[in-house]
Amino acid sequence: MLGGTLISLIGLTWDIQWHSDVGPDTFFTLPHLFLYAGSAISGLASLVVVLMTTADAKRGRPVDPIVGGRAVGVFGRTFAAPVGYLISGIGAALFLVYGLWDQWWHGLYGFDAVIASPPHIGLLLSISITMVGTVMIFSVASDQTWGTYGVVGSAAVLLAFSTVTVLGLQAMPRSIVNSVNVGTAFLMVMILFMAAHALNRRGGAIVVAVAVAALQAVFWWFSPWATEVYADATGLPLRDYTDGVPALPNMIPMSLIIVAVAVELLHKLPAWLPGAVGGVIVTACAPLQRILTYGGSFPSADRYVATIVAGAAFGAAAGMLGRRFGHMLRHLAPAKEGRHA
Repeated sequence: MLGGTLISLIGLTWDIQWHSDVGPDTFFTLPHLFLYAGSAISGLASLVVVLMTTADAKRGRPVDPIVGGRAVGVFGRTFAAPVGYLISGIGAALFLVYGLWDQWWHGLYGFDAVIASPPHIGLLLSISITMVGTVMIFSVASDQTWGTYGVVGSAAVLLAFSTVTVLGLQAMPRSIVNSVNVGTAFLMVMILFMAAHALNRRGGAIVVAVAVAALQAVFWWFSPWATEVYADATGLPLRDYTDGVPALPNMIPMSLIIVAVAVELLHKLPAWLPGAVGGVIVTACAPLQRILTYGGSFPSADRYVATIVAGAAFGAAAGMLGRRFGHMLRHLAPAKEGRHA
């Protein structure tokens, strides 16, 4: 499951860089195939586990709840599906539907010039659902070493992937608030809180933030390199104004480790307070990061302040939601005595 979601993330960072440095693409490109393969791997893994669990349940064999969580009945108990694999499987099934829509979209309009087309947003959301299911699967075993590492890895992949999903907010009417920066702050804070509370140990937020930074560093090199190599292999030129700045890694807030430190220092306070602090940090640093990598001018004072205020409000909500979701993930784990029984 984790391998499938990671392959999807690799395909996404590669595809976005392709749009940025080369231009429009068709349905069947190597970055797209990575996206499809990642979702297919996760979907098939979910299907296999569901079928194995169903077979055991029908034969009266005990079903270990540590494998993806307790099994729930699907289609009137026709199937018995561990809840984590059920969510992941639903995401993979939706990906298939949106993939067919994307193929129709390419057949109707030809080349696809932007990442935020309607079928692409649907594809991104469906992959995000699969990634949420993967976090749930590992959270069930978070008291074991492999489960802990899995929560960190799957949460880091989900967090990095979410920076692209939030681009759908670009379709909102322009206002004094930068909706993409606020949306990024909301998702980053919420996922960070969720993972930290699912791990239920000090330093959890920092470990997840460091894992995200590691992904960011690797993709910073990989995205432009893979795009250039693939463009040369297919005989396509890079755009004249290609700047070499990796698109997806640059969407990930470089301030995330600072946010994680603030979360750890303020962990005893109500969740809304460190959440608001995290929202302020992300929205305040976003323009600085863009100027550092792309250059350009600073936003107007009123737009900058309004975005930070909105970031604080949405960050506070994200902190409360993230803590609640983290507690929910911890409740997925079976009681130890029940597990041994």
